[in-house]
Amino acid sequence: MASHEFGAAVRQLRESTAPATVGLPVGRRRVRGLRREELGELAGMSADYVRRLEQGRSHPSAGVVKAIARALRVGRAEYERLCALAGYAAVDGQVPNEVGPGAMRLLERFPDTPMFVSDAAMNLLAVNRAFLALGHWHLNGDPWEWNIAWRTFCDPFDGFKQSAADATDHESVLVAQLRSALLRYPADVSLAALVDEMRSRSRPFDTLWRAPRPVSAYESSAAFIHPEVGAVTLVGSLLAVPGDDLAALMLTAAPGSADAARLGEIVGGAGEPTILRVGQSGPG
Repeated sequence: MASHEFGAAVRQLRESTAPATVGLPVGRRRVRGLRREELGELAGMSADYVRRLEQGRSHPSAGVVKAIARALRVGRAEYERLCALAGYAAVDGQVPNEVGPGAMRLLERFPDTPMFVSDAAMNLLAVNRAFLALGHWHLNGDPWEWNIAWRTFCDPFDGFKQSAADATDHESVLVAQLRSALLRYPADVSLAALVDEMRSRSRPFDTLWRAPRPVSAYESSAAFIHPEVGAVTLVGSLLAVPGDDLAALMLTAAPGSADAARLGEIVGGAGEPTILRVGQSGPG
């Protein structure tokens, strides 16, 4: 089964890779992406071997996985995923937590839209002032006080309210993200400890972990109870940040709505700095 999943992933990446991105001429092509012969040449293997890999008839070595990832010029996240599917831990196997320039630009360009950037383990790494202005994220000194999944299942916020349907969608996304992260980073001790602790502390999380629900959409709605302005309903949309294995969440209100007006009032009173890097010990 693992070989078939690895092969399917390689084929999907090969067919979605534009020739120009790996230094090959475009020309007239009858197939999408790269040909097997082209991937084989770039990775130093035969086209027949690439075919056997994609069909799940051959199990790759760790070196082959690395060669294919290098040939396709995939980002770290995809390399980690290929390693996991092939049954290997990547070089260090740790969840990356560096906020790259792409993620920083997102935060900088939407200063009036509440937004944060998180790593694959759902730890907040950076937030903008509009997000903090919502006033719901209170710190408690817990080791995982900046982890979205932990706060949702084990220490929920008083100022964050969702309908049953939205809570179901939100929880399904968090579990799916953590399961995917644990698959890609099996050697990350902190991530494993987080999952084990959550399974012990939260029965709903443990139930979802054992029988995850399918994710229909990576967004959900919630009411944020601001201490001065009152409730403002926002839709959170989770966006992938390719290459760095990060995610950004944007919170938006319906244009022209009362919620948009209340959000404008909240954000208008936010001070500096525009962006804060956060972590286990709070803003820094």
